[in-house]
Amino acid sequence: MLALLGLAMVVVFTYLIMSKRLSPIVALTVVPIVFALIGGFGGTTGKMMLDGLKMVAPSAALLLFAILFFGLMIDSGLFDPLIRKILKRVNGDPMKIAIGTALLSLTVALDGDGTTTYMITCAAMLPLYKRIGMNPMILATIAMLSLSIMSGLSPWGGPATRAIAALGVDAGEYFIPLLPTMIGGAAWVVFTAFLLGRAERKRIGNTLLQSGGGDCYIKAILEDTPHKRPKLAYVNLLLVIGVMIALVMGLAHSAILFLIGFVLALMINYPQLDIQKERILAHSGNAMTVVLLVFAAGVFAGIFSGTKMVDALAQTLVEWIPPSWGHLFPLVVAITSMPLTFVLSNDAYYFGVVPILANAAAAYGIDPVEIARASVLGQPVHLMSPLVASTLLLVGMVDRDIGDFQRATVKWAVLTSLVITALALLTGALTLFV
Repeated sequence: MLALLGLAMVVVFTYLIMSKRLSPIVALTVVPIVFALIGGFGGTTGKMMLDGLKMVAPSAALLLFAILFFGLMIDSGLFDPLIRKILKRVNGDPMKIAIGTALLSLTVALDGDGTTTYMITCAAMLPLYKRIGMNPMILATIAMLSLSIMSGLSPWGGPATRAIAALGVDAGEYFIPLLPTMIGGAAWVVFTAFLLGRAERKRIGNTLLQSGGGDCYIKAILEDTPHKRPKLAYVNLLLVIGVMIALVMGLAHSAILFLIGFVLALMINYPQLDIQKERILAHSGNAMTVVLLVFAAGVFAGIFSGTKMVDALAQTLVEWIPPSWGHLFPLVVAITSMPLTFVLSNDAYYFGVVPILANAAAAYGIDPVEIARASVLGQPVHLMSPLVASTLLLVGMVDRDIGDFQRATVKWAVLTSLVITALALLTGALTLFV
């Protein structure tokens, strides 16, 4: 009964979002409350919502301070040299722009952080997309796919870190067989960018932008503002590197590190109090929208896990797998990771569902490390979910609705998951026969 109720809740929620019957914040809050009441959990719904809010509070704080930190870095012009090099290469050719977007986002996504990836990629490329009339959804699709490969599969990215921790497997043993899949996945993202760019070139044609003089398109995109601080570029670069090193070393919670980074960036670049206030206000609208959505997602996740709907769905899945399919278990996990990670947070999936799947697989003699590898292959679909905080940031930056984003990306996300699953099978990262 609980499994059916959970499935119905997910279907109703997805339909309301994609059909634009309700806004994401309203749907994320109202739908789980209604289904909790239907399931007879009225007495504990408030506690479950509070638990969900507590669960996402660190993520909300992280996003708030990361948006403010990188917003200041973009304001100061830190990334202008990199952006200038890319813009010079692509000019007004939609296909080159799409491929440039892929190469930039794949590189930036190596740090494993979605917020960083999206903010830098959008800051670099979105003005050019708008200038020549390209669809910003292409940028969003490419950036999302890049993050799913570079952060989704690497052991320093969030999903793999959780899978490794939950199953107690060795990071090197997990990653080395998966490395060819990651490289192949990156090549697929570039190829996808080529296809999307070529289609856009057919739609709008090439635009030859002036690359010299006062009307140079690069100067127009990287316009000089009173907030640029070119003399402090090396100081800002050291600050960013310092924050990233601290993140990798785990010196403190990421929200704390970004808070410290933001405060230092504010003091260094804008010591005047009135300018500090102005810069905070300039970025606070975008930041608060994302934070509100994250808290609404916390309500959804809190009720979904608190009512045990997620446990019932996972158990049902395990029971439905016939014993004769035992040797196919890694493939089953890879395929089912797409819908399961779409409706669940990474924490809920990797710490709640994946151990169940690994125990079931062990009965067929399958090593837990294969289940860890298989579990990350649905990340392209996961990043379409409104439960992912960085995705909400991306949608806000390209000024589109989450439903529009899902419709534009669903085909490419599913294809990418299937491609990397096929690559994992071909390269031996996943096996079908024990």
